[in-house]
Amino acid sequence: MVRPLIAQAESGEATALHLISAPELIFDEDAVAKALSDAIDTATDSAQVKTQAVSILREAQKAGRAEIARAFSIAPFDARAMTSAYCYLTDQLVRSALQIATQRLHPNSSTSEDDRLAVIGVGGYGRGEMAPFSDVDLLFLMPKQATEWAESVIESMLYMLWDLKLKVGHSTRTIRDCVQLGAEDFTIQTALLEHRFIAGDLKLAQNLDKTLKKDLFAGSGRSFIEAKLEERAVRHRKQGLRYVVEPNVKEAKGGLRDLQSLFWIAKHIYNVENAADLVDLGVFLEEEFKTFVAAENFLWAVRGHLHLLSGRATEQLTFDMQVAVAEAMGYADVGGRRGVEVFMQAYFRHATQVGELTRIFLTKLESIHIKAEPLLERIFRRKPKMRDGYEVVVGRLAITDEKAFIADKLNLLRIFEEALRTGMLIHPDAMRLVKSNLKLIDDGMRNDAEAQRIFLDLMLKHGNPERGLRRMNELGVLSAFIPEFENIVAMMQFNMYHSYTVDEHIIQCITNLALIEKGELEEDLPVASSILKRGVNRRVIYVALLLHDIAKGRPEDHSILGAQMVRKIAPRLGLHQNEVDTVEWLVRYHLLMSDMAQKRDIADPRTVRDFAKAVQTVKRLDLLCVLTVCDIRGVGPNTWNNWKAVLIRGLYRQTKRALETGLEDLNRKNRGAEAKKTLRAALADWPRKDLQAETARHYDPYWQGLHVTAQVVFAALLRDIKEGEIKIDLHPDEDRDATRACFVMADHPGIFSRLAGALALVGANVVDARSYTTKDGFVTGAFWIQDADGNPYDIARLPRLRQMISKTLKGEIKAREELKSRDKVKKREKAFRVPTHITFDNEGSEIYTIIEVDTRDRPGLLYDLARALAEANVYIANAVIATYGEQVVDTFYVKDMFGLKYYSESKQKTLEKRLRTAITAGVERAQE
Repeated sequence: MVRPLIAQAESGEATALHLISAPELIFDEDAVAKALSDAIDTATDSAQVKTQAVSILREAQKAGRAEIARAFSIAPFDARAMTSAYCYLTDQLVRSALQIATQRLHPNSSTSEDDRLAVIGVGGYGRGEMAPFSDVDLLFLMPKQATEWAESVIESMLYMLWDLKLKVGHSTRTIRDCVQLGAEDFTIQTALLEHRFIAGDLKLAQNLDKTLKKDLFAGSGRSFIEAKLEERAVRHRKQGLRYVVEPNVKEAKGGLRDLQSLFWIAKHIYNVENAADLVDLGVFLEEEFKTFVAAENFLWAVRGHLHLLSGRATEQLTFDMQVAVAEAMGYADVGGRRGVEVFMQAYFRHATQVGELTRIFLTKLESIHIKAEPLLERIFRRKPKMRDGYEVVVGRLAITDEKAFIADKLNLLRIFEEALRTGMLIHPDAMRLVKSNLKLIDDGMRNDAEAQRIFLDLMLKHGNPERGLRRMNELGVLSAFIPEFENIVAMMQFNMYHSYTVDEHIIQCITNLALIEKGELEEDLPVASSILKRGVNRRVIYVALLLHDIAKGRPEDHSILGAQMVRKIAPRLGLHQNEVDTVEWLVRYHLLMSDMAQKRDIADPRTVRDFAKAVQTVKRLDLLCVLTVCDIRGVGPNTWNNWKAVLIRGLYRQTKRALETGLEDLNRKNRGAEAKKTLRAALADWPRKDLQAETARHYDPYWQGLHVTAQVVFAALLRDIKEGEIKIDLHPDEDRDATRACFVMADHPGIFSRLAGALALVGANVVDARSYTTKDGFVTGAFWIQDADGNPYDIARLPRLRQMISKTLKGEIKAREELKSRDKVKKREKAFRVPTHITFDNEGSEIYTIIEVDTRDRPGLLYDLARALAEANVYIANAVIATYGEQVVDTFYVKDMFGLKYYSESKQKTLEKRLRTAITAGVERAQE
């Protein structure tokens, strides 16, 4: 890339330009040569020669690798010196192997021209760039077909190199083979593009170089370019978005392969040996070249540390590796953020810059090597009418007069409006102009009414705001216009819940809002779609989504701080005071609806009443509901599901009704009467006596806590139940993306924990659980469970599920013992820190104390917590489980053994201590 760091002298000897250590510390040629000579001189046969040689080279290799690793740990960003050092070491090993093979194992006195051999490095090794565990790709070059001597030498070399545990990829070819195969296969052509003489016959290697330039790399290289671009497109489709949270350093968008592809194409077209030459050719500006070097150096440093820390050729920055690499590179915790988050923000910023450089370069190529459009498309495709100051260049929006453009600073926003209006991509030259003039965006422009109008119109007017926002963000315009946004650009949140960086999450949220507005998600999101159809203040909802996470990454609560920041930012975006107030409220409480729906029992009237009091108006409820839906959907591609949808819809509808008809309607009596009436209608074919017995056997909480479908199942299970009998009903609840498990059995202390243990043993994730005792001594337990992928259990798996649960409930299997071997934290998840918080709330429910346990998730957690509470004689009525990646919030609605709340602070502290002990013991077990 920015020139191989092992230069090749005319003599064929490698000269180290910049190694991370002194050459003799990496490989002491004189010492190794003497050791080889002494050892081989005493060898009695070829096998002994090989054994002795490999032993000496292995020690030299071990010492060299240790020295490079040591030096790299001291200079963790000196990637160029690191990659060149591994190349230098590998060169010496390859040369030594060739020397032993030709001089000791297969000496050849023949002067025949056919008995010549050159060892050529190709691919990354040929480029002079190697990570600690990179492949060593070798081309054994001969003048004609391999002679017996050449085959023997190559075989001996390869065995020695393999014994050194080098991953050698090799081919044996003539110059003619190289030209012919390179023309047929672009992978081979790419490898040959970066060939480098290592050892052997220099004249043969020079002939290869001349022939390749004349016969393979001459011409426009159009088909080669198209092949490389197609490879890139396929790779990007496979890897996904640039901001995926566990990126592949080599293959992901903005990774090393993108930089390499760029250089391959440049080398093919411009015949350059160094990326710096692209500045002289006018492809890159000096500043862009510096960005190129910085990005390449950073990515290679990351890759080097990744290989060293994992001990193998690992390319993916998994969560556990992110922490280790960040530490190796010296990133420390700062300002409420972990070092790993600061590191990953740097990574994503470099990846973004690689994307920008690639875009600039490829568009430059298009003007020379543009792919021809089909004739009919050229004739009939309508070209958009351009506004003054713009033109179409190579199918992109370009600026006609750069000086005139810069003379009016508002053009730095107008160009994005024009791009959305015409549906065109912006030409990289125009992007460059914008990026190099960001300093023009000052307070005067930010407070300009026309600038505010243009910015809001970018979100409100054209139907695809995400396109404009993403391009503005990548070019730095968004951060220049809203300086507070700069802090969250490329900011990664180190957890398993968020799939995107904070800025990309915001853009994903706005994407979802635009899709709902267009009516494209009506089937999936009927409530949010109907709200937007009825109409809301669009300026408020778009600005609220844009700013809802603006304060992320600071020590303070981001909702509270974000609301304070809104007071300054929203007026600068042209919002009126009443709109500013609403946006401030939405940002302050943007997690309220999600928390209430997922962490509280929405069947409890008090939950709805408290939420309605906080929201106060239907107008606010509508806005908060839409914001909540977009926020959850913007977290990741699989975060939103039917379970969350049912909870959000249920809370919205109940709250809306309460706000419209009055909060006094929210009481247990009303709900109980309605529920019994609904059950009578559902069991219309039951004898009246049986129906009366069923409606009389349950206490009030049962009637408000369960839907009639579950109550019908319990009625059937309880009917004619015998003493000591355990009845189980498993039913896929597709509407909720969960399987409903209903249990009926004789009540006894600790029943809830036994049910939780049975479900943990079958690997079920509990998302909701309710347990009610009947007046005649039975327990009715309803658990909603999902499989490991967050889906309802497949019907075919239900019989085995039922069998395992039944055995556990009967005591045939002891959950506590069985869980010890299953309750393990995966290696890649061990790096997460999730502090435990336990709170007691006596106001959120009329008859229960609500215990909220916020901690690290693991398979047996609910069972451990329920057992700890049972041992303290706590009655668990129901549990609500909200999972956020590796974090979980288990909320228990409980009473003491006398049916009272836990008001006493001493009792609360005793329970908290028990719960923390259970969590700690479980964590220790999971880490074993």
